[in-house]
Amino acid sequence: MPEKLTVDLHPVFRSDRDIDKAVRNALFRAAGAKVPLVEIIPGKGSGQLKNRVLAMLRQAHLKKLYRRVEVAPGNDGVVLVHLR
Repeated sequence: MPEKLTVDLHPVFRSDRDIDKAVRNALFRAAGAKVPLVEIIPGKGSGQLKNRVLAMLRQAHLKKLYRRVEVAPGNDGVVLVHLR
């Protein structure tokens, strides 16, 4: 069983639908495979993509899948999602 699942959003940053789909698929796949950590990489940039990801993670149906969300210590361009 892998320790973490990594999702890089750089290739899909222009499409809101693709961003949502990539994050959702990663969370559902990790929950199904019992992977404890999902690492989402929105990048540093202006922070808009990271804010979008954090807002998406606050949705009720996704909140049920994880324990907590944090920005990686020392790297603002990575969001860590700790699953249940």
